[in-house]
Amino acid sequence: MIHGPTETQRLANRLRRSMTLPEVLLWRELRKRPGGSKFRRQHPAGSYVLDFFCAELALAIEIDGTAHDCGGVAEKDERRDAWLRCQGVTVIRFPASDVLKDVMSVVEAILAIAVSLRATKSSP
Repeated sequence: MIHGPTETQRLANRLRRSMTLPEVLLWRELRKRPGGSKFRRQHPAGSYVLDFFCAELALAIEIDGTAHDCGGVAEKDERRDAWLRCQGVTVIRFPASDVLKDVMSVVEAILAIAVSLRATKSSP
């Protein structure tokens, strides 16, 4: 499992106390361990903090608000995703608006990806 330095761990602790509404809604579902997968919220990974992370599947879930559409953020997200891929982590992103509209559809999409990753990991 990937971890972050002390500074990133402190940031993650602060972010856990100030989650956005879409993050809170999704966390309410992910904490129930859908499909048997345990998720962590605001998980430190290197110099980054992942919105949600499943260590068993090396799966990061990011919720992108409107700020991700502003200048320079997409490039930062791509660098972050590339670094995570180099660490063996699969990253999936959902717009915050999708979570607000229908959180269960987002959970179902996450479960479908989790099933696929689990099948890939168990294949010889």
